[in-house]
Amino acid sequence: MKEVIESPLTKEKCIKDYALVNGISMYYEIHGAGDTPLVLIHGGGSTIETTFGNILPLLAKHYKVLAVELDAHGRTSDRNGPSSFEQDADDVAALLNYLGINKANFLGFSNGGNTAMQIAIRHSNVVNRLVVASSLYKRDGLIQGFFDGLQQATLDNIPELLKTGYLQVAPDKDKLQVMFDKDKNRMLQFKDWPDEYLRSINAPTLLMLGDQDVVTPEHCVEMFRLLPNARLCILPGTHGAYIGEVTTGMQDNSVLNFTVSIIEQFLKECD
Repeated sequence: MKEVIESPLTKEKCIKDYALVNGISMYYEIHGAGDTPLVLIHGGGSTIETTFGNILPLLAKHYKVLAVELDAHGRTSDRNGPSSFEQDADDVAALLNYLGINKANFLGFSNGGNTAMQIAIRHSNVVNRLVVASSLYKRDGLIQGFFDGLQQATLDNIPELLKTGYLQVAPDKDKLQVMFDKDKNRMLQFKDWPDEYLRSINAPTLLMLGDQDVVTPEHCVEMFRLLPNARLCILPGTHGAYIGEVTTGMQDNSVLNFTVSIIEQFLKECD
């Protein structure tokens, strides 16, 4: 049921609602105001709050922000079967159609960046600009040992702040294991994307990365060379620190304001 409430993040009125798309009940929030929406797509194991809780209020000062939660994450229901970036992209595109949004900008972090790229590949007509943050397109783009560690990972290995974030908002607390299994299996079974996938993305794209990220700088540069219309920004910090992702402990407004200024300048230059 649609709610218009005061957002605990922005202290302004926001819309919180669900949409039935592709067989799932997909949760979304709308903050701020503006013409072309900025769609926020969270990372794996995350919610709107845990990925974007610190930066969303800053973005909502400049844009109409549409934040979503993907299959099995947060308040969104899960479908039978494995998760995929392709299906997530189709779900977000279906949500935009449901809301009557013809064009949008996208900011996707980590797995959400992969989803954003798949939206540009599969639904290019809805994409205005892309900000792809700490994402990859080949397995060797991740730091050495990542997949070995993931193979052995259990629910106990999820950072406590991500567990808490899920349990605070999920209607069914018992689905935490479902989310973990879906995210783990998706990454273990991830297959390299052909270079042609990135070459097909014509939308202006800003690649963002931390210099101590789980994605290597070399891989991000490789992506930058393949994308036809790309900008590249590598900032000091770990995976998601520059957007204030909750597990990084980065809540310094000077850093987040700097990140927002880079995103804002990119979107302005490309208008």
